[in-house]
Amino acid sequence: MRYRFVLGAVVVGVPLLLAVLGPPFAGEPGPRGMSFVPGDGHWLGTDFVGRDVWHQVLHGGRPVVVTALTATALAYAVAVPLGLLAALTHRRALEELLMRPLDVLLAVPSLLLILLVSAVFEPGAAGLAVLVAVVNIPDAARIVRAAAAQSAARPAVEALRMQGETWWRMAVGHVARSTLRTLAADAGVRLTGVLYLVATAAFLGVGVAPDAADWAVMVDRNRTGLALQPWAVVVPALLIVALTTGSNLLFDAALDKPATERERQQ
Repeated sequence: MRYRFVLGAVVVGVPLLLAVLGPPFAGEPGPRGMSFVPGDGHWLGTDFVGRDVWHQVLHGGRPVVVTALTATALAYAVAVPLGLLAALTHRRALEELLMRPLDVLLAVPSLLLILLVSAVFEPGAAGLAVLVAVVNIPDAARIVRAAAAQSAARPAVEALRMQGETWWRMAVGHVARSTLRTLAADAGVRLTGVLYLVATAAFLGVGVAPDAADWAVMVDRNRTGLALQPWAVVVPALLIVALTTGSNLLFDAALDKPATERERQQ
């Protein structure tokens, strides 16, 4: 429905605009001081060490958004070819070689794996994005394979194979199109899960400095003083929630579009 798209665009647009335009327009922070209520040059007051909360909010969105979007894109960049290859191959051994290692990785709790790796290495924002992408690849690849398997078994694909068409034409030109609606449904849920992992990792101090301007770090850093200074916790938490909720509304609106005749045939 159109109203769902508009609502999703508005909800997700606020944190995205803050993430994109916040740092350039943040300017200089207000003078340090202990002001737990808006005023004295601090629109949202100050945090527990006297830093301007509004200034932190403007700077804190970009790390969360960039890391989450990068991790999601990396996960699909690997998972989609793997899933399509597993669905299109007629070699059982190759399919097992592709999918069974992913099943082993899927059995390990995502956050536990991130914490274990971060205990050995010290990942920055880029390293955190790669780690989150890696733990999302197995599940995404299985979904792609399941969505593509039925289309890959249809006579049209068999005809293309008998004509000697390339794997690329069969996978991208035919089979991949049948998975688009499934991937759209999965993307909203996956982005929510990625945001959860990124925010939780930042909350635990993985991939970001303890005093970084980051929405998740702000929640962690100020949660003990929630009763005195709620804005330092509530505002970044609501912005993270808006990202996940708005993204799902947008993907749901995309799924409301009726399937084309070609998609129904596939």
